Amino acid sequence: MEKGQTSSMAEEDQPPTGETTTTTTHHLTLPPSLTQDEFNELTQFITEFHAYRVNPGQCSSLLAQRIHAPRNVVWSVVRQFDKPQTYKHFIKSCSVGKDFNMTPGCTREVNVISGLPAETSTERLDVLDDDRHVTGFSITGGEHRLRNYKSLTTVHEVDDHQRAGQIWTVVLESYVVDVPEGNTEEDTRLFADTVVRLNLQKLASVAEGLARDGDAKSQVM
Repeated sequence: MEKGQTSSMAEEDQPPTGETTTTTTHHLTLPPSLTQDEFNELTQFITEFHAYRVNPGQCSSLLAQRIHAPRNVVWSVVRQFDKPQTYKHFIKSCSVGKDFNMTPGCTREVNVISGLPAETSTERLDVLDDDRHVTGFSITGGEHRLRNYKSLTTVHEVDDHQRAGQIWTVVLESYVVDVPEGNTEEDTRLFADTVVRLNLQKLASVAEGLARDGDAKSQVM
């Protein structure tokens, strides 16, 4: 998928012949961290970017994080495909090829910290749209249990008209993944949700820190 082509990656998934798929309803379910007003404002983007066809033996989820930092600051962290350890808790290191060019189709090799049911992960950048603040990746190899994992992240500016136009950022991250043999759909979703939620919380901390540092520097100058 080239830059600018940001329709849901779910459109690319084709089920095996004879198997029934379901379509996610993330646009109908309010994530715990959002207000109803925020959800109403973001529903169109959830429908556009965070809808998946889910095959038998797969599960999907959508998580949200409110961040008190400008969207451009948050996006500057999220878009760094070659530096996921900046805000992702469980990554020990990340390496890319010598001729790495951060465009859709490029890959990274991730080493995971000990204590998780994973060691390494090969990941491909599927989309990077700087205009619409959309990025997504797929796990294509490695030693882990998250088979056929696809994720999409969108970064949104939200304006609270009831608070004198106060503006903040909301990050939406969704995924679809195979349920490992011997696990339940609920177990798989709980594990993946926990990892994504912790990553988003760290993203908020990092971005809010960058925003504070930026404000301090501008005041000094």
